[in-house]
Amino acid sequence: MSDKPSVLFVCVHNAGRSQMAAAWLTHLAGDRVEVRSAGSSPGDAVNPAAVEAMAEVGIDISAETPKILTVDAVKESDVCITMGCGDTCPVFPGKRYLDWTLDDPAGQGVEAVRPIRDEIKKRVETLIQEIAPEKTA
Repeated sequence: MSDKPSVLFVCVHNAGRSQMAAAWLTHLAGDRVEVRSAGSSPGDAVNPAAVEAMAEVGIDISAETPKILTVDAVKESDVCITMGCGDTCPVFPGKRYLDWTLDDPAGQGVEAVRPIRDEIKKRVETLIQEIAPEKTA
C-alpha cells in the first residue's frame, strides 16, 4: 500500500469530466497523489472536446481510454469522487466520498467544455490542498 493518497474519479462514460479531473490532478500534484479514473458505463473514446479543451491548457489526454469502474478500484482509493453517476459507485466504510455536480460535456463543443474544465481545475486545486499539500522546507 502506498503512503501517498489515492483518488478515483468516476463518471458515467469516463470520457469527459473524470478524464479531465484525473489529468488535472496528475498535472498539478505530480507524484504526490495516485490518480485513477473510471466509468460506470465507459464510452468508446475520450470526448474530443475534452481532449481539445485540455490541450488548450497544455495537457494531453488524447492517449487516454475510458475504463470500467471496478470494486477493486474503489477499494484501492482513499477518495472517490463521483460526477453524475448516481448510486452506481460501490461504497466501502472508511473511504471519503465526494460528489461533484458538474455539467456533462457529452455532445458539447469545446466552448461549452472550457468552463467545465476550469471548474474541475478549481476543485482539484482545493482537493490537493486537503489531501496532499506541498511540503514546505
